[in-house]
Amino acid sequence: MKDAVMKPILLKLLLMLGCVGLGPIAWSDPPSEESAIRQMVKAYVDAYNRHDADAVAQMWSPEAVYTNPHSGEQFVGRDAIRGEFAATFRGSNDLKLSLVTESIEFVSPNVAIEKGAATLSQKGSVSESTRYSAVYVKRDEQWLLDRVTEIVTERPKPSYEGLKELEWLIGSWIDTDDDATVVTTCNWTKNRSFLTRMFSISVGDNVDFAGMQIIGWDAAEKTIRSWVFDSDGGFGQGTWHRQGEAWHIRLVGTLPDGTRSFSTNIMRRVDDDTFTWQAVDRMVAGELLPNVDEIVVKRRDESQ
Repeated sequence: MKDAVMKPILLKLLLMLGCVGLGPIAWSDPPSEESAIRQMVKAYVDAYNRHDADAVAQMWSPEAVYTNPHSGEQFVGRDAIRGEFAATFRGSNDLKLSLVTESIEFVSPNVAIEKGAATLSQKGSVSESTRYSAVYVKRDEQWLLDRVTEIVTERPKPSYEGLKELEWLIGSWIDTDDDATVVTTCNWTKNRSFLTRMFSISVGDNVDFAGMQIIGWDAAEKTIRSWVFDSDGGFGQGTWHRQGEAWHIRLVGTLPDGTRSFSTNIMRRVDDDTFTWQAVDRMVAGELLPNVDEIVVKRRDESQ
């Protein structure tokens, strides 16, 4: 019965060539405390993007120290931190922050360290990225920022300009039905030169299929290309072309037994948290196959 369920699901994944799925996630103990910190990270980003300096400052401990990554100047205490962020927001109505949490470690029941990457973007300016390490302390059952260390990373390479239209893919995505759950995690490589997408398919509690997709900019041909490798030994490559609001990805794959496959994936962004996917013009071993119906993929809630 399991093989009967998995066969169409695995074929779907091979045709998608890595467009949905997720690599393994390491959860720290206790999970409820990690979830609370992830929820705080989301609330912090929301407050920052509203340019609410008061709300941002309230998420820091009374004795917290914020260090400006450019000047090295330190701001001690909530009032000083509030003033610094208020000055940052002044005259910068379109300044936006995004954070990607990479790990959370608990050094004691009331102290945790979160590490990740931050990106500041503003219309008309090149985005700026930092690597950060944030120390949290638990006071009165609430997690608060106490120290943050940031290192400004290098400016993005020219390849970023060719890939930035796909930046909305950064994060985790999920597609689930009665048979299985498929999850993807998408991240930038160093200098935002490539996008990597780790995917997996789970039936129940077991991961039965996984792989990796790399998306890059072909400067010679002025187009986006992708390469995929799966846990069964299959691989393939794709060429991306934008048509209106949708991306059409022409795929050529080699299955584990050497069989060649061809298809066109259509990926359409609906909003920041939703996209649709469909496979058409499918051919395996020279045989034309039916189209795959459009599916809806949702952004995964990292706080859960």
